[in-house]
Amino acid sequence: MTASHDVARRKLLSLSAAGLLSAGVMGRAEKVAAMQPAIADALPGAVTGQLKALAGRGTSSSLFLPPAYGGKDQPVAPTKADQLTLDWHKARFAALFDTVADQGVQSILLRNVNNTAYFTGIQVFASERPQGVLKNRDDAGPWVFHPTHYTEILKTSWVDGSKEYFDFPHAAGGFPNRGQVVAGPSVDLFGFMLEGIRDKGVQGNKLGVDGELYPSELAKVQAILPNVEVINVSGAIRNLRIVKTPEELALYSRSYLYNDRAQAFARDYLLTYGTDVTDLELESVTQLWLLDDLYNSIDLGGGQVNKGAGTRGTVKIRTGRNTGISAPNQPYYQRFGPDQSVQLTSVVKLDGCGGEAYRVLLTAGADGKFDPHAERLWTASLRSCDIQRDLQKAGAQANLIAKAIYDDLVAQDLQRYVFHRPAHGLASEGHYAPFIALGDETRLPLNSALSQEPGLYDSERGFGFNWSDTVVTGQDKGYRLSRVPYSREWNLLTL
Repeated sequence: MTASHDVARRKLLSLSAAGLLSAGVMGRAEKVAAMQPAIADALPGAVTGQLKALAGRGTSSSLFLPPAYGGKDQPVAPTKADQLTLDWHKARFAALFDTVADQGVQSILLRNVNNTAYFTGIQVFASERPQGVLKNRDDAGPWVFHPTHYTEILKTSWVDGSKEYFDFPHAAGGFPNRGQVVAGPSVDLFGFMLEGIRDKGVQGNKLGVDGELYPSELAKVQAILPNVEVINVSGAIRNLRIVKTPEELALYSRSYLYNDRAQAFARDYLLTYGTDVTDLELESVTQLWLLDDLYNSIDLGGGQVNKGAGTRGTVKIRTGRNTGISAPNQPYYQRFGPDQSVQLTSVVKLDGCGGEAYRVLLTAGADGKFDPHAERLWTASLRSCDIQRDLQKAGAQANLIAKAIYDDLVAQDLQRYVFHRPAHGLASEGHYAPFIALGDETRLPLNSALSQEPGLYDSERGFGFNWSDTVVTGQDKGYRLSRVPYSREWNLLTL
């Protein structure tokens, strides 16, 4: 391939699906797709149709660990459900009221969109537009403060009353959707919401909120709701959300069916085409494969609002020198080659439930041997993963697990390759409490779910290894949800 042809190929690749086809990517993808377990049919002329043109099973998926569900310190079996039920959300809100009952709280205001989704099932994206959900304990449903933008979402949501503003910033009386075109100064939307809460009515004289208010906000509460005391209930919310219910764990398990298939597809593609492709190409094709697999298998109601909300899949793949940096800020665009570390990252969530699958590959040199230093880091980082899994039992102290991991790395004289904590808790927003970190003294409750990423990075040599999985806190030890092996057979490759 000439240099000019290679440049043209890369430009086409970056532009469109047509670029993928002209660069030969779809021909390669079709060949790899033929190795994957068959999924739903698609139009044969489309990109996704080519991905699914043939059925079969490739070598990577045949290496998956055997499924083992339902036993002690084993995953819950994957559910067939696509989303959590309304009854589940109602039960979680009731559990929150029970938790804060001794504080005299009978009315709760949620302003964090992730808390709103957890306790009500109302899924919106965080933005500059403020929103709020007020629930009195004895009310049939929550009262919602929202922009007009959310109207269609709320029509089929659990809602019992609302107060609307048009958009941010909002002008008093300005509702062009109602034919009221009024321009003017912006309204204080926090105060506007409090006026709605006053008109709605607060049960009792204490209002639980899901975070600390600024002094200026507290002053507005005192002015508009003078007989109401604000109570920060974020700690109670955090503790409830840390412990995963059986329904959440079943969705977590199902999310890993897709994570694992994406990992197998990426590995098969890399083994098939090796040094002819870049990490960008592998990431792009695997992303399409994953999302098509995921969305083909859930009920989206033909595009109906609220169907499939909170369900998503993401793939990130990098190779070469940028794997040696713990917080890379550069584009991923490197050709695969010998003596490289490769990070294959996928994240799948179903209704906010799910986690990370990272595998870290190492490619052999031209002589067929693996770089001894890189292999040492690979082995040590894997050992750290096993230490976390083995120590992550109910009642274990989070920072002592971190200490055990770091003590082991220091004993191997690898401390200069450590740049971050070994793990974080998981929730719909990704990173959540608790943290496997030296400063977190949380005692892990049964069925808490955490990531697993005790990365080691050598920026000088250009190697880095950062695994991840979901590790659920068990009775005697933690257990992983991914069935993708951590073995040398899976992760140490010759291209």
